[in-house]
Amino acid sequence: MIALVRAEWTKLFTTKVWLGLLLGAVVMVAGFAVLFTALAGAETDGGPGIPPVGNPVYEELALSVGAQAYILMLILGIIGMTQEYRHRTATPTFLTTPRRSHVVLAKLIAYALAAVPFALVVLAINVLVVMIYAGARGDAPSLSGDNLTTLAMSFVVLVLFTIIGVGVGALLRNQVGAIVGALVYLLVVESIVSAIGAIRDVYKWLPGGAVQSLTSDFETPGLLAAWQGGLLLLAYGLLAALLGTLLAVRRDVV
Repeated sequence: MIALVRAEWTKLFTTKVWLGLLLGAVVMVAGFAVLFTALAGAETDGGPGIPPVGNPVYEELALSVGAQAYILMLILGIIGMTQEYRHRTATPTFLTTPRRSHVVLAKLIAYALAAVPFALVVLAINVLVVMIYAGARGDAPSLSGDNLTTLAMSFVVLVLFTIIGVGVGALLRNQVGAIVGALVYLLVVESIVSAIGAIRDVYKWLPGGAVQSLTSDFETPGLLAAWQGGLLLLAYGLLAALLGTLLAVRRDVV
């Protein structure tokens, strides 16, 4: 298994995909951190918007921005699995390791471990931008207590979504279809569910609701407790991985 995990790391770092996704995550997180801090304390449409700098709610919101890179971590996991089919390397990979479940497990482990430094870099940029900009506005947040918990939960979200990505890739195999389908679901379907009053209660059981329960429930009441959201997100990842492994074992390689 160690050799398989090392092989997956080699595949990952011999391409530039990981670098592009990491840079994209850094730019996105830095941009949102700047935007939220710039708008802190300003009124929106004549009403209260983001709380002012120094407010605990602002700090929770600004320091949870890093978790929004989960979309790019999901894509990283999807690419890690589907590239075997896209580049026609699945056949030699499965011939080298006939137990396909071992291949999927190695990918899950390799990408979960690779997600650790990725997540740390993203969260470091999040903290750096918020500390500098909020400090320039008169009140930099402290890195203790609830703020530290928010960062830790954001870290968990990023790692878990990488695992979910590998599972989704094993399920769908088509790289473009898996990425587009995942983005449409997360950015469109879940947004619609959360906006419709009759089915809004369902949102807390979806991956997006789990993310918010772990990081920031700003303007979204009624979510699960943080530990429940974490378990739910982990369950989604394990379920996707399990189904993906079962299908990888049973399906022909094309």
